[in-house]
Parts: sequence; structure tokens; C-alpha cells
Amino acid sequence: MKLSYFPGCSLGSTAKEYDMSARAICQALGIDLVELKDWVCCGATSAHSTNHLLSIALPSRNLALAQEAGVDLAVPCSACYSRVKKADYAMRNNDDMRNEVEKIVDFKYNGKVNVYSLIEALVSTVGVDTIAKSVKKPLKGLKVVCFYGCLLVRPHEVTCFDNKENPVSLDNVMKALGAEVMPWSYKTDCCGANLGLTSSSVVQGMVGRLLDAAKEAGAMAIVTACPLCQSNLEMRRKEYSTELPAFYFTELIGMAMDLPDCNKWFNLHLIDPKPLLQSLSLAG
Repeated sequence: MKLSYFPGCSLGSTAKEYDMSARAICQALGIDLVELKDWVCCGATSAHSTNHLLSIALPSRNLALAQEAGVDLAVPCSACYSRVKKADYAMRNNDDMRNEVEKIVDFKYNGKVNVYSLIEALVSTVGVDTIAKSVKKPLKGLKVVCFYGCLLVRPHEVTCFDNKENPVSLDNVMKALGAEVMPWSYKTDCCGANLGLTSSSVVQGMVGRLLDAAKEAGAMAIVTACPLCQSNLEMRRKEYSTELPAFYFTELIGMAMDLPDCNKWFNLHLIDPKPLLQSLSLAG
């Protein structure tokens, strides 16, 4: 099957391992990711904190590209996904906004393109059972907690995916890979996002709380689908004794599938996950 692919800015810089692992596992699972040509930044917090129209128009440009391709859109970054999904929601439900944005972006919105987060695309189109059948090296002994963050499944009237209070999509995939998913109540908490740049002490407190809770739950690592969450969990933890690698879910799928480039992904982490994986005989 084919999906349009909007990697976003982070996956070309601080989250290259997410992009590389996403492309690798999708290829292995028979998904042809076609990167949008000349995509633009979603606007992120800068746009929606400055100008609402801009925050809808920027991601709508990417919607227009996917519509032109005629293929549903997969967005790996939770922040980008949130912006594109909210733009799609506004275009579907607000005639005045749609008319104004159509003039700015110079396209006619038809509502025929579905917007998925990458985990939603995999769960909905490939299925957890198919992912389980692709496993060659089960992640036995690896205890994880899944961190969805505050954007992946909320607001629920926009995302219409998973459970807004207790999401399970990442949990189910990790279980299919052979990992042990530990219960914890911080799945949808906020990591602080880009406050890490402007109020790092605030984010250190938020991340420290998450790390302490993950450790108390018995986790050896944290699994996420968000570049902002992953970088904060690894970058802002240095003030704390707890050191838990933060994996992108795509990396662990790739490792369980025994894909060849896993070490390249892990080498890009701020906290080296290889000692943990080697202790469990999951990496050489």
C-alpha cells in the first residue's frame, strides 16, 4: 500500500533515527511512504501562538499536497500530526475558515484525504497481528512504559483515535514485539515540549517526575512516538540519577524485525541504549 509522508522538521534534524527507522519498517511491512514534495513546516507552537489563520494555512499546504497525490497522509511527529489534523478538522467543519484558507493556499479542499499519525497508520492498515508475525527477534526481558504525550490522541474529537485517557495502541504493538509493558498512569502527561528551550528548569521538573514514575513502575526504557518527548526525556534527565533510554516505537519494531541498521539509529541517541540491549542479549 502507499501513503503520503510528511516527516516534518524534527525528523530531518534532532530525530533522524525516527525518520530512518520509520522508513525502514514501513518498507519491510509493505508500505510505500511517498514523501510530500516541497512540504512546509507545520508551524508548530510558533504559528498557533501567534496567528490562528496562519496555524491552519501552513499545515493545509501539506494537506493540499497529499490531496494532489490522492493518497492518505501519515505523519510521524506528534506535534506535526496535531497541527495537520487540526487544520483538516477546521477545513471540514468551518466553512468560513475553509474558504479563506483555500484562497491563501490556492487549492480546493475536498476532504478525501485521511490524516493518520504513524502509529495509527500501522495499527489501522497493517494491524498488530501482522506486525507480530514479522518479529524475528522478540524483545524478551525488555520492560517498558509507553509515553503517548499530550498530542497524539487529544483532543479526541479531532484525532478520533485510541482512548484519550488510557491509550493502548503503543502498548499493544510493544506486547506484539515480545516486550513487557509496565502499567503506569502517566501515558498522556506533557513532557514540557519546546519549553525545554525557554524554561528548561520547568521541563526538568516535569521530565524528572515522568522518569521517577517510570522507574517506580519497573521500566527499563520509555517508548514514545514524539520527537519533542524523546529529546526532552533524554536531554533533560541529566539532573536526575534515573537514566532510562527513550526509544521511538519504530526503532523497537525494527529491532524485533531484525532489520540491519538498528545500531545506526541507536548511535544517534543522547542516552546510549546499547548497554541495556546488550545486557538482555538483544544487541551485539
